[in-house]
Amino acid sequence: MPTKTAAWLIRYALEELGVRHTFGIPGVHNIELYDELASSESIEPVLVTHEMSASFMADAVSRTTGGVGVLAIVPAAGVTHAMSGIGEAFLDGVPMLIISGGVRTDTDRHFQLHDVDHDRLLAALTKARFKVTRHDRIVPTIFQAYDIATSGEPGPVFIEVPANLQLFPGQVDELPKRQSDRRSSPAAEASQIARAADILSRAERPGIFVGWGARHAVEWTRSIAERLAAPVATTLQGLTSFPSDHPLHTGMSFGRSAVPAAENAFAKCDAMLAVGVRFAEIATGSYGVTVPANLVQIDINADTIGANFPAAVGIHADAGEALRALEAALRERVRQPRDATALSGKIAADKDAYRREWREHDSRGRVNPVVFFDALGASLAADALVVADDGNHTFLCAELLPTPHRVQFISPTDFNCMGYCVPAAVGAKIATPARQVVGIVGDGAFLMSGMETATASARRLGVVFFVFNDGELSQIAQAQEIPYGRRTCTRLAHVDLELFARAVGAGFVRLEGNAQVERGLAEAFSLARADQPVIVDVWIDYSKRTRFTAGTVKTNLDRFTLTNKLRFIKRALWRRVSA
Repeated sequence: MPTKTAAWLIRYALEELGVRHTFGIPGVHNIELYDELASSESIEPVLVTHEMSASFMADAVSRTTGGVGVLAIVPAAGVTHAMSGIGEAFLDGVPMLIISGGVRTDTDRHFQLHDVDHDRLLAALTKARFKVTRHDRIVPTIFQAYDIATSGEPGPVFIEVPANLQLFPGQVDELPKRQSDRRSSPAAEASQIARAADILSRAERPGIFVGWGARHAVEWTRSIAERLAAPVATTLQGLTSFPSDHPLHTGMSFGRSAVPAAENAFAKCDAMLAVGVRFAEIATGSYGVTVPANLVQIDINADTIGANFPAAVGIHADAGEALRALEAALRERVRQPRDATALSGKIAADKDAYRREWREHDSRGRVNPVVFFDALGASLAADALVVADDGNHTFLCAELLPTPHRVQFISPTDFNCMGYCVPAAVGAKIATPARQVVGIVGDGAFLMSGMETATASARRLGVVFFVFNDGELSQIAQAQEIPYGRRTCTRLAHVDLELFARAVGAGFVRLEGNAQVERGLAEAFSLARADQPVIVDVWIDYSKRTRFTAGTVKTNLDRFTLTNKLRFIKRALWRRVSA
């Protein structure tokens, strides 16, 4: 009967799961675990500057590798710092293992350091929580937590291991081996697939809306879209669930907050196939979309089906399996793919007109977003990863960034947490060092977690961070300007990004106007290829609003009663004329 410490057992379990990195900060409650990780031949513990960043790094590992990101953190303060990324993973359906130390259980002393009830603290942000009090339960619990985190709709799972179990050995009956992946997904019923195929095949103007849950089913989505001659829109999180260079791709969302190609293509939609989408607030422009009664909704999470818009057919199943079956059923009903020439031509014309509108916009000597994104798209590797933060730049990415097949885009979505980009890009680069990784982050979000650039420098990670610098929290400032007629508490303190880059050992490039964009990008990527992180100070022009911002503000204002609408308009006008 072997005798092992819990720290050794945690390391063993993680090695069995194939974990390659943990993210966190060592402390007195997990010091023994970090000592064990230092002896592992397959796991590298990554030291971060803040546990919030650790959770974003783990999130990015899960989103980009197919594995599961793992936190190794201290209890209480480490947990609360990490809750931003834990919450993001929970609402975005991203698997994560959070392994925390815990206060000692071999003493009757009260008011121990870091003594909080983690179960109550994390109940709203995790799929499950475990507090292990016996050595022989360490390995089985971690294996169980992994299964929970990766099954159904994925999400974070928390495991607390008291410090005394980590420090002192205990007996275990055996060291179980990790069995082959036993995850299973609910199967779509044949009758539901048949009903869905009937609805979609009979529709005159069907449309397809795909999200994060459909990212591994692009082949089937493409086949169905081409057979039905159906336009395809995506959610923000699912931006690369359908390639932007496909002639039936329209853009993010499909209502008044969407680009013209999407709004026009879905204007008379009489049936919709929605896969891996929740019809959440961002994806729908604050619910400002019209969803047809003939809605076929496929999702791994049964609770999302019909939650915001009633579904004529709801299919609780894995997206790939359900779409494969649906594609076969549609082949029987629609023998020859329908002619999509006119639709594809209209989508292409609308896209061209929208980009032309941006190019003709006077960017007032600063960088025009479309000029930047055109140049960035031309500079990206075929399998590049683009990581965006939360802010106005996020929706510029959604509307103007080319994302052809194999280019991946990730961003915080439903939890919508600022500060995601820099640590997530660092985590993704650590996990996939050969991949080109690019971050797009607003100056406000950069101030939240930009110190992780020092982590990138210490590890010689060639990540390029494009900081969209306009000196304010522009997404909120624009939302204030329309109804309030003024901006409040959105101006940022000035930070010299060149001095900052020098301080953390990063390369630096400044883009002050359109003429510098192509040369600046070439210089930045050259520095990155020499294994150096690069901060690019982009003097972005935000004077033209995205369709998302303009449409969503209008949608919300339209919901106001006439009295309240007049009150807001009167106040805004008075402030403008009296300023």
